[in-house]
Amino acid sequence: MILDLLFPNRCIHCNKIIDPELLVCGLCFNQIHFTHYDYFENNPIKEKCNLFFPVENTFALIQFEEEGLSRKIIHDLKYRSREKVGKILAGWTTERLDFKNEKPDLLASVPLHPRKLKERGYNQLHLFTETLSAFYNIPFDHRLIKRNHYSKAQALKDKKHRLESSNTFSVTQAVTGKHILLIDDVFTTGNTVSSIAWEILNAGNNRVSVLVMAVDV
Repeated sequence: MILDLLFPNRCIHCNKIIDPELLVCGLCFNQIHFTHYDYFENNPIKEKCNLFFPVENTFALIQFEEEGLSRKIIHDLKYRSREKVGKILAGWTTERLDFKNEKPDLLASVPLHPRKLKERGYNQLHLFTETLSAFYNIPFDHRLIKRNHYSKAQALKDKKHRLESSNTFSVTQAVTGKHILLIDDVFTTGNTVSSIAWEILNAGNNRVSVLVMAVDV
């Protein structure tokens, strides 16, 4: 209580004091551009993914904008040690995403290299994934996918180097006959999810869907 008085929670956009469980105030919340994608229908992510691998369904929560509030949200989550942002984003996702009667079998988040995980102290996708898992009653596995090489963060690369990215991933255990929902933070070129998707698809008779916090296409 004393810490709340001394260091009250503030809106990350306008700095107004807000409830401890919130991320932005009501006025700033209205400035967030939610995608309103239908998980089962065609959308820009599905179109992009289908150029690289066979994807079942796709969903993005918000539109990523370089000068917009969405950028502040994602950067607070990834680079400012605000892991709880992932839980808030998951809550916004559950209000907008209905799997109906076609829930995936497993949630798998894009991994960080152990060195990057040590540097950051947490994987920004874990709490997000775990919150979705609890809400939808779908198991998750943070260790299904392994990142084999350390590399610069996608957000810190220019467009050219994103396209040239050749991160290598591997599946750490036998998995077959599963519909796996691959979870990432920002979808840009599709290189990362494509690399992982092929590892999952080649591991057995699996299917892959994609869910991201934000889309930048």
